[in-house]
Amino acid sequence: MDSSDISDRRPFDDLIADYTPHPQGADELIDAGGRVRTVWAGLLTEFARLGPDGVRQRTQRAEQYLRDAGVFFRVYGEEGPSERAWPLSHVPVLLADSDWQSIQAGLTQRADLLEEIVADLYGEARLVREGHLPASLVARMTDWLRPMVGVTPRSGHYLHFIAFEVGRGPDGGWWVLGDRTQAPSGAGFAIENRVAMSRMLPESFAGGRIARIGGFFRDFRDALERLAAKGLRVGEAPGEVGVLTPGLLNDAYFEHAYIARYLGFILLEGEDLVVRDGRVMVRTVAGLKPVSVLWRRLDASYADPLELDETSRLGTPGLVGALRQQEVTMVNALGSGVLETRAMLAFLPRICQALRGERLLLPNIATWWCGQATEREHVKAHTDRMMIGPALSTRLPFDAETATVLGGQFRAGSQASVNDWIDAEGAALVGQEAVRLSTTPALVDGRLVPRPMSLRVFATRTERGWAFMPGGYARIGRTEDPTAISLQQGGSVADVWVIRDRPARGATIAEARYETRARGDLTVLPSRAADNLYWLGRYVERAEGTMRLLRAHHARLSESADPDAPLLTEIDLALWRSGVSTRTPIPEGLLDMLGAAVNSAAQVRDRFSEDGWIALTDLRLTAQEAAAEYADAESGDEDAIARILSLLLRQVTGFSGLVQDNMYRFTGWRFLSLGRALERATGTAAVLAQFTADDVPEGGLDLAVEYADSAMTHRRRFTIATNRETVVDLLALDGRNPRSVLYQLNRIRTLAARLPGAEDHGHLSEFYKAVIRTQTDLELSDPETLDPDALWALRSAMSEISDLLSAAYLR
Repeated sequence: MDSSDISDRRPFDDLIADYTPHPQGADELIDAGGRVRTVWAGLLTEFARLGPDGVRQRTQRAEQYLRDAGVFFRVYGEEGPSERAWPLSHVPVLLADSDWQSIQAGLTQRADLLEEIVADLYGEARLVREGHLPASLVARMTDWLRPMVGVTPRSGHYLHFIAFEVGRGPDGGWWVLGDRTQAPSGAGFAIENRVAMSRMLPESFAGGRIARIGGFFRDFRDALERLAAKGLRVGEAPGEVGVLTPGLLNDAYFEHAYIARYLGFILLEGEDLVVRDGRVMVRTVAGLKPVSVLWRRLDASYADPLELDETSRLGTPGLVGALRQQEVTMVNALGSGVLETRAMLAFLPRICQALRGERLLLPNIATWWCGQATEREHVKAHTDRMMIGPALSTRLPFDAETATVLGGQFRAGSQASVNDWIDAEGAALVGQEAVRLSTTPALVDGRLVPRPMSLRVFATRTERGWAFMPGGYARIGRTEDPTAISLQQGGSVADVWVIRDRPARGATIAEARYETRARGDLTVLPSRAADNLYWLGRYVERAEGTMRLLRAHHARLSESADPDAPLLTEIDLALWRSGVSTRTPIPEGLLDMLGAAVNSAAQVRDRFSEDGWIALTDLRLTAQEAAAEYADAESGDEDAIARILSLLLRQVTGFSGLVQDNMYRFTGWRFLSLGRALERATGTAAVLAQFTADDVPEGGLDLAVEYADSAMTHRRRFTIATNRETVVDLLALDGRNPRSVLYQLNRIRTLAARLPGAEDHGHLSEFYKAVIRTQTDLELSDPETLDPDALWALRSAMSEISDLLSAAYLR
C-alpha cells in the first residue's frame, strides 16, 4: 500500500506491513485508495509505541477486568448450555464523525418508518389493503401476533428501544443488514466493552475525542421513568420500572442483570408478576406493588401463556389484557418483533415511498421475496450472487444457520436443484444480495489481520426524538468467513469508537436530571429475589459448617489412622445428616452446597456486588480444583486435606465478611442475614445436641467447641477443661458469643422486627411470634435443662421459623 501521502515513514508502518484487505471489499482501516484512514493513525501509533509485549500486557489487563466483572455469555451446544468468557476483540472499530453522522441520519429515518409500519400492521392495515405488503406473507409471520391487533400502546408508541445491524458495502457506503425490534441485546455488553478498553488503552481516552456512551443510557433511563409517570390518575404515584428477563439460562442473562443494576431498575421474571384487576403487580416481600413500565428482554410470544404461547413458562398470565387496558407500558410493544422478519426487507423501500414519500437514506441489503413470481424468477436467474434462506427467519442474512444456499450451492452439500427447490418452497424463501462485509483489524497471534465485521447501533426514543448510542458494538468474524461472526459461531465483539473532530465533554449517566433526586425505594424486593438471598445465606453458612466438620474429621484421622474410631464415626454421622459423605476428601455434597450458593447469587446478580460475586465463584473454583486434585488421595494425605479445608474456610469467611461489611442495609440484606443466622443457629444446635449427649465419645465436647471456632473464648471464660455445662453455656446461651445459638436468635429477632408486616397496628405476624417465642424460651433456659432432647426441639423450632418466613415472604 502507498503511505507516502501521510509521511515518509510512520511509527506504525511495520505494524500494518502485512495487513492485506480483500481486494473486492471495503476495509475500516484502509480506504479505497490504499491509505490508512485518518481516524486510525493515533491508535496505530499507540500500538506501535507499546510494542508486542506491551500490547500483550494491555490485553491481559482488559481480560482480567472482564473475568473479575464476571462477564460471560452462554453457548448452546450438543452437550447443553455452557458459559464462555466474553470474547472481546482487543482492537476497537474506529469511525469518523462524518461516517457516524451519516449512519445516524439514515437510522433516524428508518426508526420512524418502522414505527409507522408496526402501528399500521396492528392498526389500520393500510399497507396490506393497498398492496404494499402481501396479506399471505403477514399472516405467515410467526412474530405477527393476532391478539395484539387493535391494542394501542399506553405510551402512544410501539418502539422505544431498537437496534440496527449495519455493514459497510464494497463501495464504501453503509447498508442495513437487519432491524432489531423484538428485544435487542448488547447494550449492557457495550458498556463492559468500553470499560475493558478504557483499562487497556487509557491514553486513547485522555484526549476526549472518543464519544462517550453514558449519556445515551441517561436518556434511556429518563425516558422510561417519564413513561412510568405518563397517564397517571389524580393522586396516583408512578409504579415500578422493571427489566423483564427470561431468567438465568438465557444467553444474555448477565447483560439483563448488569443493565438493571446500572440503570437502577428492578430485574423481574415472569413468575414475579401477577395481574390484578387489569394492573400488573410485582410480588414483593411487602405485598403486591404496581409496575408501570416493563423493558421486555424476552420474545413476545412467551409473555402471556393465556393469549399467546400456551406452553410458555416464562410469561405472566393476563399480561396482554393489562396492555389492552393500557395499564402498563411495554418496551417494546408485544408484536413489534414482526419487523425483524427477513422478508420484510424486500418491501421497505417501496413502503418508505408510500408512507413518507421519500427514499431510504440508508438502504438495506437488497432482498427479494420468492412468494412473488417476478421476484422468484429474478432470484433463480441470479442464484450465483444470492444468499437464499428462510423468509420468516429473524436471524441476520450472514448467520450460517440462515443462508441455506450461498453462491448457487447448498451449504449442506445437497445434490438437489436449487431452482426446483425455489419453485417448490418459494413463499417460504428470500433471496438476498451476497454483499461482502467490510473488514476491520483484529489481533490474531499478535498480528493485525482483517476480519469481517458488522455494527450494532442502538437507539432510544426520547422527548427530543431518537437518541443513538455513539458507537454501540461490533461483531467480528472468527475467520475470513462472513457467516461466522455470531458469538454462537465463535465470533468476537469489539468496542466502537466514534472519533469526534474536536474534543468534547460527554454526558454520563451519573449526572442528575434535577437539582435534587429522591432516593430510590429500596423496600421493593421481589419475593423471588428475597428467596434467593435467603438461601444464599443458608447455603454459604451450611458450607462453612460442613468444612469445619470435614477439617475436624481429617485432622483426627491423621492422628488415629483408624477410620472406625468412635469420634470419627460421630463426625461422619453429623456430616451424613447434612447430606455429606467422607468417602472422598472434598465430598460432592460440599460442592453441591457451593454450587447452590453460586446459583442463588446468579439469580440476584443485579443486587450483588462484583467483589462478592468474584469471591463466591473463586471459592467454588478452589473447592472444585481441590476435589479434582485429591480425588484419589490415599491414607496419609489427611494433613494436606485439612490444610486445603482451612484455606476454603478462610475464603468462605472472607466472602461472608465482605458481604457483611459492604452490602447496603436494605431489605435484601436482611433476608441474606436471616438465612445466615438461621443456618448457623440450626447447625450449632444440631452439633450441640449430638456432641453433648451422655454417650458422646471422648473428645466430643472439644470438637463442638472447635466447630464453633470458640476454643480460645472457652479458655478465657472457663479455667477448667470442657464439660457439658461450659460448652452448652458458651455455644447455646452466651449472647455475647457470635457463634452461639442465642446470639443468632437475638439477631434474627432484630432483623425480623424490620421486615414488612412483622407488626401491624400492634398485632404480630405468626412468623414474628415464633421468633420471639423461640428466642425467649432459649434466653430463659440454663445449661442443666438444655439437654440433647431440648436442643433437638430447639432445632425443630428454628425449622418452623424458616417455614413461616417462607410462607409469609418468599411465595
